[in-house]
Amino acid sequence: MTTGPAPTQHPISTVDGAAPASGTRAPAERALLAALSVQDKVRLLTGAANWRTHGAPAIGLRPMIVSDGPSGVRGVTKDERHPSTCLPCPSATGATWDTELITELAAALGAEARGKGVDVLLAPTINLMRTPLGGRGFECFSEDPVLTARMAVAFITGLQSAGVAATAKHFVGNDSETERWTYDVVVSEQVLRELYMAPFEACVTEAGTGLVMAAYNKVNGTPATEHPWLLRKILKGEWGFGGVVVSDWSAARTTVATAVAGLDLAMPGPDGPWGEGLVQAVPDGVIPESVIDDKVARIIRLARWADALAAPDGQDVGGPAAGNGGPAPGGGPVPGGGPVPGGGPVPGGGPVPGGGPLLDAALAPADGPVHGDPVPDGSPVLDGSPVLDGGPVLDGGPVLATAAQARIGHRPGTGRC
Repeated sequence: MTTGPAPTQHPISTVDGAAPASGTRAPAERALLAALSVQDKVRLLTGAANWRTHGAPAIGLRPMIVSDGPSGVRGVTKDERHPSTCLPCPSATGATWDTELITELAAALGAEARGKGVDVLLAPTINLMRTPLGGRGFECFSEDPVLTARMAVAFITGLQSAGVAATAKHFVGNDSETERWTYDVVVSEQVLRELYMAPFEACVTEAGTGLVMAAYNKVNGTPATEHPWLLRKILKGEWGFGGVVVSDWSAARTTVATAVAGLDLAMPGPDGPWGEGLVQAVPDGVIPESVIDDKVARIIRLARWADALAAPDGQDVGGPAAGNGGPAPGGGPVPGGGPVPGGGPVPGGGPVPGGGPLLDAALAPADGPVHGDPVPDGSPVLDGSPVLDGGPVLDGGPVLATAAQARIGHRPGTGRC
């Protein structure tokens, strides 16, 4: 396995110089990109706030709302007037070995997310529960890579059937709570592929996950957010991932290294390592504009899929909410013209989730940023994300009653729920 910083080698753009992935709308994306300046493009690559991305009215792109999971939809505020359904934690559901149950639970989770105006759920967590001392072990499905992969694929299938994009996290090796912001995972390529990367590969190639979250830690000496071997060669190259690579919160700490390695979206915002530094890197010849275009094109594809993209005149340009519902077979475009995020066909010709019917839920206007204070580098992190400060509620509707939608039963003699 490659260790340490790799020589600068710019990633292949999905807009210029290479055939687009199946289902992508490269000509349409080129037209939208042409309407944006370099500064406009770079602005889209950092969050607008803790749980919100930037919009671009010039191309009909509205902000997208993200929310933590995976045991429930946390939403963007902590407010007892807007509670969330608490589903069984992943370590409990993983112990059922019941993929159909996981799909149903995730679909219910997706329905509630839509009711809160959420476009992207930061779940599932598919790190391996290799030690009981991991403070976030309950978020993981199991210590076994095969079981974790099966549960994760089922989870993403259910979640994305409700029109909410999944985020497979934390890529990769973020399996310890101690010094999880800074520690270095020293591991052979064989072990990395057979254990720690196997669930992520399944999420990309089988379930078509919309996003993959790059972790805080280093892998063989290189930060995961700056790791071209992981992000470009394996994730986007070997596995053909066509979705968005998002940083864990405040895990992007450099300008050029993260941009060249393959990171697409730095969260949270509005501050971050890119901004004017990344804008200036283009005319300085440090980073080709095509690299920026590739990142923006991925965000545009995600936005189209999530029904967050409309023509400047207000006409819809495709996505599951605009279509007639139903999954997109074989990784092709979903009804309405939007591609499935991630773009990978399901082996055996099965459907790629992403076109399911959505619940009617209007997104309340974002009156201001929902800020949190990022945990300083090296400080203990309780939940892997900045602390909320009670900003404006962005929920688009009441919490949905999900219990009736999930099949939870007891089978006598098996102890299985």
